[in-house]
Amino acid sequence: MSAQGFGLTALTWIGVLSVTLAGCPAAAAHPVARYRRYVPHPRHALTRPEVRSHEALVYDATRARVLYAKRPAGLTPIASITKLMTTLVVAEARQPLWQRLHVTRADWTPYSHLPIGIWLTRAQLFHLALMSSENRAARTLCRNYPGGLAACVRAMNAKAWALGMRHTHFVGPTGLSRRDVSTADDLAKLALAAAHNPIIRRYSTSTGYTIRVGRWRLPYYPTDPLVRDRRWHIVIQKTGFTDPAGQCLVLDTYIDHQDVIMVLMHSWGKYTRTADARRIRQWLQRQLRQTRWPRVAARS
Repeated sequence: MSAQGFGLTALTWIGVLSVTLAGCPAAAAHPVARYRRYVPHPRHALTRPEVRSHEALVYDATRARVLYAKRPAGLTPIASITKLMTTLVVAEARQPLWQRLHVTRADWTPYSHLPIGIWLTRAQLFHLALMSSENRAARTLCRNYPGGLAACVRAMNAKAWALGMRHTHFVGPTGLSRRDVSTADDLAKLALAAAHNPIIRRYSTSTGYTIRVGRWRLPYYPTDPLVRDRRWHIVIQKTGFTDPAGQCLVLDTYIDHQDVIMVLMHSWGKYTRTADARRIRQWLQRQLRQTRWPRVAARS
């Protein structure tokens, strides 16, 4: 056979072999080939989430590490995030949840729909203070703390010091004062402590509640729309808003089996804080995929 004829024969067999391998299911389903297609180039990896809140912290509680921080030491008013500490110290006093408490004129605060004169159990007041950020519910809980309102606020500051929240100070139970201040770093510590309390876990993630006022029914709804989103596994949450504090959100949630705490402070815009939480969640899921797929490919 001539050299030219041998070359043509070799090329023919190589072509047949290539077509056969390309159509072979085993070759197409090889795990290395499959996973390598989805491993993004490091140059294109997103290293920081798009967060529009003025102060923010993302903390991986599973591995005890900070994943993202934006002005985490900035001192700022915290609005109704204060109620996380209020309910924590009242819950730790272990007073009966079934005990009925009277909402009196001493509990009057603005931005509240709870009628003066109503009687509610301590459990109901916890429910309204955490789920709907009810100011009069938080004040009634604090006023009925052993020793009264002043003792409750002292206990809140003592608890903050015990948790290592060195830049936090409270003057009341509701967060309406601009002198209730903290940092994103400190609020992550508060979220960690609050997440261990079953009362806060139960009522802060409630999706709705209705109380009776005489013959009328008064419905309450969560201030955080994420608790109604089934794609989220939320352990605790608390929102807040005042003009000095802006829109605030503290969230403990599971993302792909990781316990993640988000602190979002000083957001301007009605939906910015929840949009930030969603962007952080998407960013974390992308980061997990980028680390998971190369590891599976290497193991194959």
